Amino acid sequence: MRSDMMSLRRLTLVLLVAGGAALAQAASPTSQDLEALNYYVSSGDTRAAEAELRRLRAQFPDWAVPSDLSTLGAQRSPASEIDRIYRQIAAGELTDARSTMDETSRNFPGWSPPADMVRLLETAEAQVAFDAAADAGNAALAVEIARRMPAILRCDRVNNVWRLAELQAAAGQTSAAVQSYRGVIGSCSGPAEITSTLEKAEAVASDAELADLFRLANSQLPNSGPALRALESRLRAGRGQAVADGSSAPAGGASTTATGPGQRAASEAGLPQAGQPRGAAVAAVARGGGAGLTAVRAAAQQGDWRRCTGLTTGATSAEMLYERAWCVYNLERPLEALAAFEPAAVGRLGAQVARDARFGKALAFLALQMTEEAARLAAATDLTDQQRREVEAIILDQRGVRAYRLREYRRAIAFFDAYEELTGGLRRDLAVLRGYAWLNIGKRTEAKRIFTELNNQLATPETRAGLNASR
Repeated sequence: MRSDMMSLRRLTLVLLVAGGAALAQAASPTSQDLEALNYYVSSGDTRAAEAELRRLRAQFPDWAVPSDLSTLGAQRSPASEIDRIYRQIAAGELTDARSTMDETSRNFPGWSPPADMVRLLETAEAQVAFDAAADAGNAALAVEIARRMPAILRCDRVNNVWRLAELQAAAGQTSAAVQSYRGVIGSCSGPAEITSTLEKAEAVASDAELADLFRLANSQLPNSGPALRALESRLRAGRGQAVADGSSAPAGGASTTATGPGQRAASEAGLPQAGQPRGAAVAAVARGGGAGLTAVRAAAQQGDWRRCTGLTTGATSAEMLYERAWCVYNLERPLEALAAFEPAAVGRLGAQVARDARFGKALAFLALQMTEEAARLAAATDLTDQQRREVEAIILDQRGVRAYRLREYRRAIAFFDAYEELTGGLRRDLAVLRGYAWLNIGKRTEAKRIFTELNNQLATPETRAGLNASR
């Protein structure tokens, strides 16, 4: 260990003498930039430390590297403060989150908020402002907010685009509303998102505009021709019209996506357009972000989520962000995981990883109790059977508990029954709730049967109270 430290000191001196040709964005690395180096130094991994130190020296040529690298570990990273900021964002306590962020920056001079944290907070703030504008019926302000923060109009927030289109239609801006709907159809890949948008657009689109929207939908969903034709027939029938089979399908398989004024209108509204990346970060798929991908994957495979997170701090490549997403999810930071999953979820690492990333996003939504968002995402994704069972089980769990709390006892029972059928069993806490749900609708016999069975398995105050109440 002593020889290793001497080697590190010699390397430090060499780098201090040798000039750096690379340009740096900052004079010296932050405590987050140093996390990977600290780890390697503390674990005695000289080779990895040397490689990381070369990378840092190239990135920060003006950095005065200390002669004793072991002293770098004294620069404590504000891990607990970072966790608190993410929790506050997830809870919607945005003013508190910004205050904590500013306070942390003051207390840790070497720390600055990572880009993904700032983006999450700014997106959440924009969402609050957008909701307020929409509630007030202010279409112009809603559009302006979307221009400043296009992320709130991504496909995973398609409800915002629908609300914007409804505001535009209410303000008499029918053409703008149609273009908003067109932006969704031209950018999103989920059949549920596209078909729902077509149904909404029918209320404001002219016959020609509706036909154009269906042509665009066919180009986006080439394998959904029969379903789209059936939908168009139904919508046309509502107008007292008939539609010839395949009339909206693109001839010869060629795309008929319109260009020109339509796409410009979508762009001006802040909508993503067809062919444009929709991820939270637009960057080439590349290695990078603070440490080698192999080291990151090794940490993840060992279940060392904090090391994995430290090694991927500041990551920009889709590969690194995908690994980071699972690690921060396992650290119970689902809001941060949502942003990190996004580049892979939009297909930048291939179809299989995109599916798994969307599965991860669904789990993150569920961890945030955003049940319906998770359900919409799962419906629009071709999950594996195992993934779908896992997501649907949590959805049924959350819907059942929510229905019970709302005193919608029959719905709660239906959700719990569906959960039991899907998983082959029912957790004890859910079984207790189902027993009380039966009791609350006056079905004492069924309630008594459930509580008797639970009490025979394991007698607890809850089961005894249930038995007494159902007699």
